[in-house]
Amino acid sequence: MQHVAVIGAGSFGTALANVLADKGCEVDLYARRQEQADEINQEHTNSRYLPDVTLHEGIRASADLAEVVRDKKWVLVVTPSSVFRETLKSMRPHLHPEVRIAHATKGFDIDTGQRMTQVMEEVLAEIDPGHFAVVSGPSHAEEVSRRIPTTVVSASRSQRTAEGFQDLLMTPYFRVYTNPDVIGTEIGGALKNIIALGAGISDGLGYGDNTKAALMTRGITEIVRLGVSMGASQMTLTGLAGVGDLIATCTSLHSRNYRAGYALGQGKSLQEVLDQMGMVVEGVRATKAAYKIAAETGVEMPITAALYNLLFEGKSPRVAVEDLMGRRRIHEMEEVAAAVPLTWES
Repeated sequence: MQHVAVIGAGSFGTALANVLADKGCEVDLYARRQEQADEINQEHTNSRYLPDVTLHEGIRASADLAEVVRDKKWVLVVTPSSVFRETLKSMRPHLHPEVRIAHATKGFDIDTGQRMTQVMEEVLAEIDPGHFAVVSGPSHAEEVSRRIPTTVVSASRSQRTAEGFQDLLMTPYFRVYTNPDVIGTEIGGALKNIIALGAGISDGLGYGDNTKAALMTRGITEIVRLGVSMGASQMTLTGLAGVGDLIATCTSLHSRNYRAGYALGQGKSLQEVLDQMGMVVEGVRATKAAYKIAAETGVEMPITAALYNLLFEGKSPRVAVEDLMGRRRIHEMEEVAAAVPLTWES
């Protein structure tokens, strides 16, 4: 039986702790607030993040980060990207030298534009980078916690690490695939939140299925375009961590990014939406980071640019859509057409 630390008692961190406990692992779960830890230990619930869900009695929660990570050889970090770096710094003095650490954070470090494993390699430089992994895919915490069949990806540059987390998490209802493409797995998870904001805005404006289908399809084009430029495999981005996660996030009321976008489409300000949500909306930070990366690398991302202008430059949702629809005419497969000249019949 493995002893595993899960850092972050939000919805997905708690859901993964439940999966691990179901698998028979001994699970220590870090919660920032003592009252939340007490509720998990005494009531076996986490009512703020997973209402109406009964948690496995084997989960042991604590507000003491050092206690949770000390001597553990397996650690899962499930925190918002905004506190990811500082959380790692706080964990660092207490980590086992042979620890293997996976994260399930879908975003970028806003100050540097780094992916989460890049932050791990920088902050935890004394640990073998082959001991780092990312877990990502279409996996709403509300469904995972209710043991609804779900599939995700465990990606690491080390096969042993990827398969280690696969073995830890695999249950009859939670299937885990392995992948060596860390970059693609992280890029897919981060960028799909941007497109989910757009999907919510589209529905909030009262547009239909045609609009959302176009947004999602052209959205995956942007994800692949930026991902490949950063070293990702296109195959990864058309798999679970890319298209799979995009579908789940753009079409479900479980998605806080979709819900935030819907409220924006109905005319609420960004601050009103964030105050109303009461939880982190990673797509907002991801939009700012991706917009900056695209500008620096020269990658064209018109949907991301439109959302950036809406979120941070005060452009109205309807005008943002009009700008997208009025762009210059291009070939649908523009990159393919440029690389492989097509011959038209007439």
